[in-house]
Amino acid sequence: MTTYIPKVAPGDRAWFLIDARDQVLGKLAAKAAQILSGKTNPSYTPFLDTGGHVIVINAAFVHLTGKKDETKLYQHPTGYLGNFKSAAAKDVRKKAPQRLIEEAVRGMLPKTKLGRAMYTKLKVYAGPEHLHKAQKPQPITVK
Repeated sequence: MTTYIPKVAPGDRAWFLIDARDQVLGKLAAKAAQILSGKTNPSYTPFLDTGGHVIVINAAFVHLTGKKDETKLYQHPTGYLGNFKSAAAKDVRKKAPQRLIEEAVRGMLPKTKLGRAMYTKLKVYAGPEHLHKAQKPQPITVK
């Protein structure tokens, strides 16, 4: 008896649209990570990239619970030894609001080559317009 291993062609992947307006960041990121990793598909295989593409719009209007707007820090290295810059979530929201969602989803994906491949299928836009209308994305609601 042989084990069935699904084959995924690039054209077979579904496209999903998530509106981040007034959504909680963690719940939205968890739903996006599930779709990207393929856990919502019946043909889910842990060692294959069977997930779909996710488009997130209105990233500037995502909601952070509690006092995370002031206390949550986003850090990145400066390139000099031992140095890094940090910014509060409210400052990151002003400068690059899509970074909030990108980093939350990246943290929920595997830290391997497979996780990096899954992450490339995430498209985040600060406003309501996106460049993927030709793919006819299906709207998804986050509860």
